[in-house]
Amino acid sequence: MTPASMTIVFLSITIGTIMTMSSSNWLMAWIGLELNMLAILPIISKPKTTRASEATTKYFLAQAIASAMMLLSSTINVWQTGNWNILELKNKFSTTIMALSLMMKMGAAPIHFWLPEVLQGTTLQTALLITTWQKIAPVTLMYMISNNIQPTILVSAGILSMIIGGLGGINQTQLRKMMAYSSINNLGWTITIMAFSPNMALMNICTYIIMTTPIFLMMTNMSTKTLQNLSTTWTTSMTMTLSIALLMLSTSGLPPFTGFMPKMLILNELISQKLTTLATLAIMTSLISLLFYLRIAYLIMMLTPPTTTPSSAKWRAQNQKSQPMTMMVPTALFITHLIPAIPY
Repeated sequence: MTPASMTIVFLSITIGTIMTMSSSNWLMAWIGLELNMLAILPIISKPKTTRASEATTKYFLAQAIASAMMLLSSTINVWQTGNWNILELKNKFSTTIMALSLMMKMGAAPIHFWLPEVLQGTTLQTALLITTWQKIAPVTLMYMISNNIQPTILVSAGILSMIIGGLGGINQTQLRKMMAYSSINNLGWTITIMAFSPNMALMNICTYIIMTTPIFLMMTNMSTKTLQNLSTTWTTSMTMTLSIALLMLSTSGLPPFTGFMPKMLILNELISQKLTTLATLAIMTSLISLLFYLRIAYLIMMLTPPTTTPSSAKWRAQNQKSQPMTMMVPTALFITHLIPAIPY
């Protein structure tokens, strides 16, 4: 793909997301999502392999179905209310269909089936794009209609996403699939609190994006795609290896890292809403996901030479461009003290 083509593609992705976020009309929001989806298809299919073609097809079908559901919901609402305003989504049937379509676009359970397979068939850079930037537009739309969605739907989908995200990642050896289930798990927290405190849901997804971005960038830098590769990354860069382990612990929600603060605030909000049972269930599901995060940290930090695995080790890479990550890793790990100052 030529530089001019890449520029047009990334510009279309950016414009599509901004168009959806800034629109107050369902039709314009739908057009923005469609522009975003069509622009990312050439990026997913860029490797020219069978897996990439399969991932592109799955992504297109899933997003097309979600877009059709979104258009159906908004059309039914127009018949009922007479306008396309996003904030005027009053019909319960339309609201339910719209919530399901947005969950499908994000990759949340129970319509998550496409996300692990698509990430596994793409490059690490494309996986980063799908798990971060591509979630911004659907989350923004869900934020705008959160007052009209029945809390039972959001809570049920959120808890299911937490459970599937935790259980799905335990038995994985491919890091891209692990990060996909990690994304599903985090979306569960975001969707659950969306019913009670939408601002906190936005804070949680922004924190996840800040933590996930350096993880993918470092895995790309070290060409690490499996747990077996990860156990020998100390030969490539000790600093990056330690940073990935700490970022994984932060994503799992362990204190004193950044990932702990959103979870603590979410649990505090659930308890203040007299939903102690739901908060307890969220804690139990987070322990499941903690298992595979600790597994990654163990492989990185405990299996060091001379007790490392007998896998062939990569020698130190030359001319590593790690300057952006030098700034991103401390930010992703230690912005905990700034989060309480954010109004929610």
